[in-house]
Amino acid sequence: MKLIIVESPTKAKTITKFLGKDYTVKSSYGHVRDLPAKELGVDIKNGFLPTYIIPGKATDRVRDLQKLTKKADEVILATDEDREGEAIAWHLAESLDIDPEEAKRIVFHEITKSAIQKALESPRNISFDLVDAQQARRVLDRLVGYKLSPFLWKKIRRGLSAGRVQSVTLRFIVEREREIEKFKKESFWNLDIDLEKEKQIFKAILLEKNGEKIETTQTLKLFAGDYKIKKTCFATKKEVEKIQKELENADLQVNKIERKETQRNPLPPFTTSTLQQTAISRLGFSSKQTMMVAQKLYEEGYITYMRTDSTNLSMQSMLAAQKLIKKDFGEKYALANPRFFSKKSKGAQEAHEAIRPSDPEKTPESLKEKLDTNKFKLYNLIWKRMIASQMAPAIFDSLKILVEAKNKTDVYVLKANGSMLKFDGFLKVFGTQEDTILPEMKEGEKLSVSAISLLEKETPAPPRYNEATLVKILEENGIGRPSTYAPTISTLFERKYIEKNEEKRLFPQEIGFLVNDVLVKHFSQIMDTGFTAQVEEDLDKIAGGEKEWVPVIENFYTPFAKNLKEKTKEVKKEDFQEKLDKKCPDCGGDLIMKFGRFGKFIACSNYPECKYTEKTGKEKKLAEENKGEKCEKCGADMVVKNGRFGAFLGCSNYPECKNIKGIENKTGVKCPECETGEIVERKSKKGRSFFGCNSYPKCKFALWSKPTGEKCPDCGSLLVFAAQGKQRCSAKECKFEK
Repeated sequence: MKLIIVESPTKAKTITKFLGKDYTVKSSYGHVRDLPAKELGVDIKNGFLPTYIIPGKATDRVRDLQKLTKKADEVILATDEDREGEAIAWHLAESLDIDPEEAKRIVFHEITKSAIQKALESPRNISFDLVDAQQARRVLDRLVGYKLSPFLWKKIRRGLSAGRVQSVTLRFIVEREREIEKFKKESFWNLDIDLEKEKQIFKAILLEKNGEKIETTQTLKLFAGDYKIKKTCFATKKEVEKIQKELENADLQVNKIERKETQRNPLPPFTTSTLQQTAISRLGFSSKQTMMVAQKLYEEGYITYMRTDSTNLSMQSMLAAQKLIKKDFGEKYALANPRFFSKKSKGAQEAHEAIRPSDPEKTPESLKEKLDTNKFKLYNLIWKRMIASQMAPAIFDSLKILVEAKNKTDVYVLKANGSMLKFDGFLKVFGTQEDTILPEMKEGEKLSVSAISLLEKETPAPPRYNEATLVKILEENGIGRPSTYAPTISTLFERKYIEKNEEKRLFPQEIGFLVNDVLVKHFSQIMDTGFTAQVEEDLDKIAGGEKEWVPVIENFYTPFAKNLKEKTKEVKKEDFQEKLDKKCPDCGGDLIMKFGRFGKFIACSNYPECKYTEKTGKEKKLAEENKGEKCEKCGADMVVKNGRFGAFLGCSNYPECKNIKGIENKTGVKCPECETGEIVERKSKKGRSFFGCNSYPKCKFALWSKPTGEKCPDCGSLLVFAAQGKQRCSAKECKFEK
């Protein structure tokens, strides 16, 4: 019997289908060894030697695998092909008394019969360079986490955490929030111009006045790069009113017509980063949800490995895509030769392959009955993006018309752009295009003004990040790697450092600001984006055999440990406690503002002798809103308490009475279905926020997005907040948006 060991039981089940009776496929259920949970586990004085243990939850699994290993004629380690998978293979060998130097290792980018058989034909040894790179990452993260987090506990409060990648990611969000706060909006005026030819109306923009361009660009220097604001602007209403009158009375004629055929090529197939960005914007998935669903699709054999930064496709997959394109869409949609893409981000590993369907012939529709809703949505996205990448370009007829508007003193130039799709190409599968059709015109032809409206606008502040744009900025700056984006963002949410607003934009909480500011001020190296990116490059060099891992750790740790020791003595807890001009009503001591698990609160400076506290901020508001609420079981007052899942109402007679109930996060919007209840924010079983009627279960009306309180002018359904500051109709069949 030949024993194959993988990480996931789903992966084991899928591989078993492809192999005969000679093989037994078992799962390790992930990591079988790790650093100890409650101690550092790294011997700093002896070459940063890590101490690995088998966690209690893995003990039985390792014992079972050891028994199977003794019975097996051959043991093959088939963990994932990335560094973490390589490290798991090494840990398995060590735990199962297999010589790591002699252990047989196979890797595959997709879980298909041909890929598994090919891998079994040519097993390799464990790559110790990859193991060292993963070990270096684990040790680095442990040193930062276990040394820096206690510093935050002592100086601010327990339960806080810091991380090498996590803290820099938090800095991006905090810096952006501060840039938004500092941003000074400027009002400017613009014109909305409608021109007319034989009762056909079309839009035009003002381009020039007396040979000078009117559009200006404002460039802001931000923490994460330049932010450019383009605007066609006039400073005062009086100025724009003058131009409006001049244009309304001007002679207009077509000055120049430019026609050309343009092509648009498809985007490359997905990398981990672009998959997360697109799933967030198109499907509304979080980065964590995207990776969980993609993991399941990979383990079930539907897609290739989902942690990759390459846009390469195998020749076999491209030829399979071409065959399907010709069969399903026709010869004109197929390419004469496969299209290759080059990935140009920091640290891209071109030897890997992009995320694609394992078998392009398995269309989304053919799998609809086999996949649950989320798997189907994500597979559909991956399949369409890969197939489109191998389709012919879309072809457009582009038209640019320059219109000259003359009056007695000035000459204005207006521009109208139009485009018409001649051949949809890849857009037939992935993407959309709306035509902008202009009337037929000739040079020298006279036109007239249909309407000109004045528009008062404000320069837009830099936008907050959403998960998609945050992942993009991390990738652009070389912060983390494909496997780290989702867990990093999830950790920031779990620590209550950041939150999402109705538009799914990220903003820092008070504790997030404080942690960031402390780390930036006292541990600038850890918070420096260039330094963090350099560490990632060093890890890549370790994986490539160009560097040894211990010197990399030593070069980081020596100055870090020295600085930590100095700051532990220098920084006082009192530095983060705001003194209030109030006395404690119980003991007369000074009241101070402190940070607790659930945010700021007021406490007596004589703690622990005096335990007086006051609620503040959100908790105080909740207490006021729910004042007078009585316990339906014993009649005592209900008070606001905090628990693992947030604030709730609990009986003041606790522990004699243990009655509790949730606090309604009201929207102030009346339920349109029962017309008696109110729409409140609720949580699904999976912890996802949604908005439903508080008369549930009598009324089951629900929405995934927060209602604005307004109704759709087209169909009368509720409008909800959408991305990019927009509002849209909550009815699926209605396309209204504003």
